[in-house]
Amino acid sequence: MKFLQIAALVAGLATTGPGILATEVPVAAPETVGLASSGLDAIRSHFQAQVDGGKLSGLTTLVSRKGKVVHFEAYGRASLEQATSVEKDSIFRIYSMTKPVTGVALMMLHEEGLFGLDDPVSQYLPEFAAPKVFKSQSEDGIVETVAAHREITIRDLMRHTAGLTYGVFGDTPVDRLYKSGGVLEAGLGPEEWISRLAAQPLLYQPGDAWVYSFAVDVQGRLVEVLSGMSLDAFFETRIFAPLGMVDTGFYLDTEKAERLVTMYFRKDDVLTPTNDPYFPDFTKKPASFSGGGGLVSTTRDYWRFAQMLLNGGELDGVRILKPETVAMMTTDQLPEKLDGIAGGQRGIGFGLDLGIVKDVGKRGGYGREGEFFWGGMANTIFWVDPKEELVAILMTNILPQGLYPLSQDMHRLVYQALGAE
Repeated sequence: MKFLQIAALVAGLATTGPGILATEVPVAAPETVGLASSGLDAIRSHFQAQVDGGKLSGLTTLVSRKGKVVHFEAYGRASLEQATSVEKDSIFRIYSMTKPVTGVALMMLHEEGLFGLDDPVSQYLPEFAAPKVFKSQSEDGIVETVAAHREITIRDLMRHTAGLTYGVFGDTPVDRLYKSGGVLEAGLGPEEWISRLAAQPLLYQPGDAWVYSFAVDVQGRLVEVLSGMSLDAFFETRIFAPLGMVDTGFYLDTEKAERLVTMYFRKDDVLTPTNDPYFPDFTKKPASFSGGGGLVSTTRDYWRFAQMLLNGGELDGVRILKPETVAMMTTDQLPEKLDGIAGGQRGIGFGLDLGIVKDVGKRGGYGREGEFFWGGMANTIFWVDPKEELVAILMTNILPQGLYPLSQDMHRLVYQALGAE
């Protein structure tokens, strides 16, 4: 019976629909790489119940170990209204899971000697010269600032200690200045957007606090300036094409757009189709490319990217980064005075565009020390566990962020299948 279950799993992974072939996703029976089929079945049962109960419209889950995919499932509907199913090649908005891709792109240029991590950003983007830090704002709107103690460095951008913010996730005076200063306006070209952002004061002195921010969008612009290429062209020619990420990009042609899942907002137990005003139409080339959140991708494509990182920068004989560069990206870069990242996420350090698990207990008891990870606004998640040679991915498109403990559930189920819990 167990042999038949394993054979069925391998056959299912090998025939996963258009664009996903057995040769593109190496597969193995779970037991051959130390995972229990029954444990992986529990992943399927758990998330199918989430769909059946109306909590999630649809999703995919993937687990690999030692470079072999042992679990790859699709659940639910890509569109509830059209009754189309999520498939293994469905395309999802990955939002902030764009950030590690941008980090890899920038570090490729670092390997080429085009910049130093502690170079001032203003050396390449002069708009950021002589930054000011917010001090106060009078009732009539006059903003008082103080000079920054030092320039923002590229390392600051890559670890979110630049003093920038996002303008949408908080309500600080600087967040409000982003709104009134037009930083959040859709349709801006890269030069105009950088100009508006750099004109705003910093929320903190550079290096003094971890604040999630537009820093990776600034990194995307740095990639363009340093390489002389648009961000989409750099991603495609230097990362996506070499890695065989055939369905990842900033916009989609007509055929691929049909595979883009509908995004839903859940409120009062009702799933309502919704859209994002900043990325309203993925069938059109945007005026600028968001290195912080503009990509769409498939589970299979993102697995290839994550596996490349696990392999120390190489996949299928194609080297994207040196092992020592990946090691730098996946090592905590935060100053000692900062006890992890903000937002109540204790036990989490931050490398270069990647979260790093430092203390499982402080984190809440899930994950493994040394794990690196990130997620997206519409509840996509991925993590890499180097010690266990493991990659896990969950893709869905539902808001608001953090609606369910998807990462905690996925971690628990994966490590139960590994026999580690």
